[in-house]
Amino acid sequence: MAIPQAESHRARARPPVVRRVPLRQLLRVTSIAGGIQFGWALQLSLLTPYVQELGIPHAWASVIWLCGPLSGLVVQPLVGPMSDRCASRFGRRRPFILAGAILIVVAVLIIGHSADIGWLLGDRGNTRPRAIVVFVFGFWVLDVANNTTQGPCRALLADLTGKDHRRTRVANAYFSLFMAIGNILGFATGAFSNWFKVFPFTVTTACNVDCANLKSAFYLDIVFMVITSYLSITAAQESPLGLSNRSTPLAEDVSVESSQEAFLWELFGTFRYFPWPVWTILLVTALNWIGWFPFLLFDTDWMGREIYGGKPNEGQNYNVGVRAGSFALMLNSVFLGITSVLMEKLCRKWGAGFIWGLSNILMALCFLAMLITSYVANHIGYLGHDLPPSGIVISAVVIFAVLGVPLAITYSVPYALISSRIEPLGLGQGLSMGVLNLAIVIPQVIVSLGSGPWDQLFGGGNSPAFAVGGLAALAGGLIAILGIPRSGTQKPRALP
Repeated sequence: MAIPQAESHRARARPPVVRRVPLRQLLRVTSIAGGIQFGWALQLSLLTPYVQELGIPHAWASVIWLCGPLSGLVVQPLVGPMSDRCASRFGRRRPFILAGAILIVVAVLIIGHSADIGWLLGDRGNTRPRAIVVFVFGFWVLDVANNTTQGPCRALLADLTGKDHRRTRVANAYFSLFMAIGNILGFATGAFSNWFKVFPFTVTTACNVDCANLKSAFYLDIVFMVITSYLSITAAQESPLGLSNRSTPLAEDVSVESSQEAFLWELFGTFRYFPWPVWTILLVTALNWIGWFPFLLFDTDWMGREIYGGKPNEGQNYNVGVRAGSFALMLNSVFLGITSVLMEKLCRKWGAGFIWGLSNILMALCFLAMLITSYVANHIGYLGHDLPPSGIVISAVVIFAVLGVPLAITYSVPYALISSRIEPLGLGQGLSMGVLNLAIVIPQVIVSLGSGPWDQLFGGGNSPAFAVGGLAALAGGLIAILGIPRSGTQKPRALP
């Protein structure tokens, strides 16, 4: 018996039916987050100091990071819908995850060897413009690769968990847990100062000990990325698009193709269909990242400059501070991992919006504590000629560690919330991650362009950007507590 054309079209558009997957399989699928975050940890802890050692002034260091949000602004909205409709025999998400993992390996090789490549191209002296160009190119490739991988990973979790919102939160908590594991390993690697002895061939005429440590750390990143990518891709067990129906069907009047076209070409027109809870999630996410991005850019630089009183390429205080910052970020990741394990119970008891709001307020208090610590360090007379007192260092390390709690919630709760509230609109899960990504990358663009000059305007330190971040986090926390309903019972209307 022939089926009507509309039904045939809808049947072809629906992704495969996915049985409820075991938790151990979700663990394997989410393991790739550890590989991705290992590289991110090295990037966040070492690359801002490293790019200043290549000769870029502090005021412009944040502009280098502009490639991250810009690539996210373009790549994830493209990759999301492409993965929603991908008809590869290997599944919808896995081809993009594999391609992103390969690009990550290529990018870290370029970044790690940027000083050597610059030397071969003619760099000499303290400022190395050719190495900077190579570094920036590798940095762009790395951020494109990260965005190519992370969006489909998140969407794959939503595919596997379907409409089971509790299981979606569990999957995202697992993802956050592996991010914590990757952070711990990555920051511990960045804190160790003798990798050049383990890999002595990394020291070259163009690449000093600090550069060789960075290069060696990226070699370890490649190994970890290969292992976790294999575990995740082999565990996903996707079926090609169109073989069967999905357990969480799209809205009856929306095909995947039409929602993709609307997202790519009429994205801002579709915003008018979002209910208030979706707008609240996007607003809190934007404020959240106005707070987080200055910290992620300048955490170890703050430790090297404002706690240890050093400057790049001037003595050892700065490098000692950067390594201390990496150690503190490792403790941050321990707190992140513990919080990830407890995430589902906390959200079930108090509500995801309330937990998210409290985490933002805690984040604002930590930024205030950083400002106080910087003020005390600047007024007790050791900067410029001595190492900091142990009390100052302990305070800074404790602040970094406690920030792991709100960071775990940032890495998990918004994705679970947006997935459950966007799905009834008829958008694919790849598209829902793209929508949330807009609320992440636009604030990052603003911070990348403004934080360096803003800090320079107030004396060249990092505290002004942290002050703005603390205010944004406080506002986001209050909005999340007051504006996000505890249950997801409100149904958004499907796109016409």
